[in-house]
Amino acid sequence: MNFLPLQAEDEIEFNLVPLIDIILTLLIFFMVTTTFEQRALLRVDLPEAGGVASAESAQALTVVIDENGRYYLNEREVMGVDPVTLAAALNEVADGDPDQRIVVRAAARASHQAVVTALDVLGRHGFSRIEIATVPAGDGG
Repeated sequence: MNFLPLQAEDEIEFNLVPLIDIILTLLIFFMVTTTFEQRALLRVDLPEAGGVASAESAQALTVVIDENGRYYLNEREVMGVDPVTLAAALNEVADGDPDQRIVVRAAARASHQAVVTALDVLGRHGFSRIEIATVPAGDGG
């Protein structure tokens, strides 16, 4: 005896909404990563300096960075290459005057980190009149 009422069998349904969500998420992910990869291929050509030295540079405070990353303020060596020591020496030499002109002269083989550290210390102490010394561009380009 069959006591169950006659019923039509339930049909199996496939829910496609989660599948569509995953496909759209993957599509957005691949579009974004493709854009990042194209930006990584960007080449930058740095400009040559063809300007004339200003007459006021003689009165400016000079920060020299040598090949070994050592700092010199007005031809006096700063004892230490850390930002704290450079900041203390800078305050002593500049007398706390943030309007003073600063000329940063970095050796061609100086590390990029040493130059960025010097510029960071100068910026943190309010110096805004900063120049970066360069050599004239060669005739051969």
